[in-house]
Amino acid sequence: MNTGASSLARFVHVRLATFNLLHGRSLSDGTVHAERVAAAVAQLDADVLGLQEVDKAQPRSGLLDLTAVAAEAMGATVHRFAAAVVGTPGETWQPWRSDDDNIHPLYGIALVSRYPVTRWQITALPGAPIRSPLYDPDNGLRLLKDEPRVLLAAVLDTPHGPLTVATTHLSFVPGWNLRQLRHAVRALRTLPGPRVLLGDLNMPVRPVRAVTGWRPLARAATFPSFSPRAQLDHILADPRGGDGLGRVVQVATPRAGISDHLPLVVHLDRA
Repeated sequence: MNTGASSLARFVHVRLATFNLLHGRSLSDGTVHAERVAAAVAQLDADVLGLQEVDKAQPRSGLLDLTAVAAEAMGATVHRFAAAVVGTPGETWQPWRSDDDNIHPLYGIALVSRYPVTRWQITALPGAPIRSPLYDPDNGLRLLKDEPRVLLAAVLDTPHGPLTVATTHLSFVPGWNLRQLRHAVRALRTLPGPRVLLGDLNMPVRPVRAVTGWRPLARAATFPSFSPRAQLDHILADPRGGDGLGRVVQVATPRAGISDHLPLVVHLDRA
C-alpha cells in the first residue's frame, strides 16, 4: 500500500475524536456509570477515538474497564488501553511496568478504532521530576507529583490506505509538556504517514503548533466543560505525511454529561 500524500488523498470520510474522560465522572453528582460513559461516546459517532484519564479496575469508577465500555458503544473492532500508572492518581500510585499487566487498579490512555490495526506502538513519556501546584475541585490547590505519560499509536488498515493515529495525555507542568510533545512527534515519525495525533496536550494551540509544525484540524474551547474558555484538547495532522486529509466539514464539542473536558470531534470529507 502507498503511504504519504498519495494514500492520504484517497481518504473520503473519517470522523476523529479525542475525549478526556475524567475517569467517566459526572460533574453533577460525582458518580461514574457505564451507561453514561457509553452514551457520551456513542453520540460522537467516531471512527477513531483517543481517550485520556481512563480507569481500569479502579474502585472510584466501579471497577469498570472504561476502554471496553467505549469500544462497545462505538461498535469498534479493536481497542487498546495503555497504562501510565498502577494505583490511583492523586492518591497512591507507582509507574506502570511491563510486568504489571495483572496488577490493579490501572490508569492511562486508550485508542479505539472501527478500522483494523496492523501495528501498535507505545512510547514512554517520563513525568516531570518536580512537584507542581494543581487545582483540585475537591481539595483546592495541591502540590502534586507528576505522573509518567505515554503515547499510544496504531497503524490502521483502512479501505483507503494506511493511517497512523496516536493519542496521549501530556503533563500539566509548563515546559515539561513541550518536551514530551517533541518526544512524541519524533516517535510518531518512525511510523508510516499520514499521521494524526489526538489528545489532551495541556496547552493551547499556539505552543503546540510552534513546537510540532503540525496542522491543527480544529480550533475550539474544550475546558472547563461547564464554561469552556481554553483549548487543551487537540487533533493534529503531520504535514510531512502528506497534505490531503481533506477539508474539515465539521468541528464539534458536544456536551457529554461527564468529565471536566468537552470531547473534540472532527469530520473530514474529500467529496
